[in-house]
Amino acid sequence: MMAVRKSHIIRQRAVIATLLRTGVQAMKARPSSGPDTPSREVTAVVAPRSDKLIDDYIRHVGGSTSAYRKIVPAHLFPQWGFPLIARTLDDIPYDLTKVLNGGVRMEINADIPRGEPLHLSACLESIDDNGSRAVLKQRLVTGTASEPEALVSYLYAIVPLKKKGDKKKAKRDRPSVHLDDREIGAWKLGPKAGWEFAVLTGDFNPVHWVPPYAKAAGFKSTILHGFSTLARSIETLNKNVWSGDRRWLKTVDVKFVKPLLLPNRVHVFHGPGRFSVGDAPGGPAYLTGEYTSENPNQ
Repeated sequence: MMAVRKSHIIRQRAVIATLLRTGVQAMKARPSSGPDTPSREVTAVVAPRSDKLIDDYIRHVGGSTSAYRKIVPAHLFPQWGFPLIARTLDDIPYDLTKVLNGGVRMEINADIPRGEPLHLSACLESIDDNGSRAVLKQRLVTGTASEPEALVSYLYAIVPLKKKGDKKKAKRDRPSVHLDDREIGAWKLGPKAGWEFAVLTGDFNPVHWVPPYAKAAGFKSTILHGFSTLARSIETLNKNVWSGDRRWLKTVDVKFVKPLLLPNRVHVFHGPGRFSVGDAPGGPAYLTGEYTSENPNQ
């Protein structure tokens, strides 16, 4: 796989600025109660994404650039959407430095054409706080002038509130790979996979590319971005389930259930309307997902 061009970093200024802004906000006093939900929508229009960035991203996650001629991959949405969805968390009463990526739902209504400005809207839909964790559900709509709601994404941010003694029970509850699912692909992930995805998307959280920081955060090494695992999973489905035709996928729901340490070699498993990333059938999963397809054979 070709090396990712560092020149893409300059295209990530909006996301990098958002990460810095989030760090500053975390040091400020937090409100005693959360905002009313759903929150007021925030909107933005952003410039078209660079063709070089799009094509390098597609190759990095295992996709085919020929399958995306004149089209932007839907799973690239964190690159343009993160700055806006971060604004929906401005008034939450939780420590933003502890937020985890719990999962995402994507509803692909139409292709996102290249070369057109992206029209975005986002809101915080709900907060589910049960005392041990808070789940923040955010909604992001991506469209263009020709396709106003091409992609609707729901993101689930999790803020742990429970004590350390509750971790063992959480581990026992983690989903595993279905025993009867078949392997449809494998990835060899190098130690720089987190850095390369950061260069392509702007998510420079150091837990993904700075080993000392990751170890200080409690991991044995750096961990792969959840959205990288998602994008690679979708492209594995496109290639091995739909014979390279990316148009069949209509909705996808995933949960990020276990950190994927780098470097690593992992496998993708597929069953009826579902998929997972793990080491072996019956073993723990890093990601579990469900999908709907318009393929009559699915």
